[in-house]
Amino acid sequence: MENQTLHKTLKPIHLWAIAVGMVISGQYFGWNYGFTDGGVIGMIIASLLVTVFFACFIFSYAELATSIPNAGGPTAYAARAMGPFAGYVTGIACLLEFVFAPPAIAVSTGAYIHFLIPSVNPVFITTGIFVLFIVINMIGMKGAALIELIATVIALVGLALFYTAGLPYVKLENLAPAGAPPVALGGVLAAVPFAIWFFLAIEGGAMAAEEVENPKRDIPRGFISGILTLAVATVLTLLVTAGLGGGEGKPADYPLPQALSNVYGEGSWIVIAVSVIGLVGLIASLHGIIIGYSRQTYALSRAGYFPKFLSKLNRHGVPVWGLLIPGAIGVVCAGSAAFASALIELAVFGAVLMYCLSMISLFILRAKEPRLDRPFQVMFPVVPAVALALGMLFLFCVVRYSMMVKVMPILGVNIPLWAVVVFIYAAAILYYAARGRHSVSSEKAAFAEQP
Repeated sequence: MENQTLHKTLKPIHLWAIAVGMVISGQYFGWNYGFTDGGVIGMIIASLLVTVFFACFIFSYAELATSIPNAGGPTAYAARAMGPFAGYVTGIACLLEFVFAPPAIAVSTGAYIHFLIPSVNPVFITTGIFVLFIVINMIGMKGAALIELIATVIALVGLALFYTAGLPYVKLENLAPAGAPPVALGGVLAAVPFAIWFFLAIEGGAMAAEEVENPKRDIPRGFISGILTLAVATVLTLLVTAGLGGGEGKPADYPLPQALSNVYGEGSWIVIAVSVIGLVGLIASLHGIIIGYSRQTYALSRAGYFPKFLSKLNRHGVPVWGLLIPGAIGVVCAGSAAFASALIELAVFGAVLMYCLSMISLFILRAKEPRLDRPFQVMFPVVPAVALALGMLFLFCVVRYSMMVKVMPILGVNIPLWAVVVFIYAAAILYYAARGRHSVSSEKAAFAEQP
């Protein structure tokens, strides 16, 4: 196990920054695609449901993360509760989320810069930013977490500027347009996958659990402060953007500047300022999720699911190949802005599947290991039951309204999203059957029982 131990350097403020930073870009783009499917009212209802879900989920998840502080996060919880194959399935779902979310964020970063400087090619910016932050992540967790903290605080300042500038001009008629059709259940459910983008990846802080100085005390502090920060931001972002007329017309990859420009004009300093700070928010999430996928890949490799070289650390304690190989996939995806929406939906599918499996793991572990040390205990079974019920509803929404009807253009061919997911899981399961299950069997106890 030489050179496979992560360094404990993080405090609660770093964990808060990683959790919020991974998500903060969701305030600046992506969620607004839900206006197309659900309308303003449908998107508001979907966002309220999603906020309730994540509040219940993150309290439940904090119990798992403090009981089993493992870099594998949900993979470790599922492996301990349901066995190595369930851990592997959960780990692949987590990688779907953490590998496809960064290129979607990078695409929006390129769009924001193109909005500010129309002469630049957004594709070059997109791929260049992605590669830059893969390189930055080589410096080690403490330095990466400090960058994440600074970027997250700046991004929150940008949101505060947006709220201050926009709230006085919010019009109630924009929140409930007079000529809008009645709210339909189907529209609300179709908006759910995009409302999830407001909070997507907040659980990624658990993947830094082995690098937290005092995980049993600090993980709940980081997670709970993070969910409270994001819940307030979600309500205000949705209210101001929709209230300024941002729910009308074709969705843009820069909804906050677009909404402000309805009041102040595109060239005003306030619109430019929010656009520039919005870039920092996007960078915070890109940087944070890169941390997340590298640690998930590292954990899967260390457990024997993936080849061993993926868990090799450099002298700064960074899993180099676990950072570079998923990053290369992300860079290729980021090079095509044509399917940014599809990338969001693939990431959301992986996330929701992982959320459901994590809640099932919590229930099984409560029954299977009642004496497991649980430094933080959720209000059981009510809170995790609400999270699981809403998670199953959201999984249906994502499959019904995204996977079954949306496509991803690959090499000029429109491939249904469900077919992309089936291909990924078929390849993963074939690898597990051929190689992974033989490797993990000898290390199963060390992985599942990691303190």
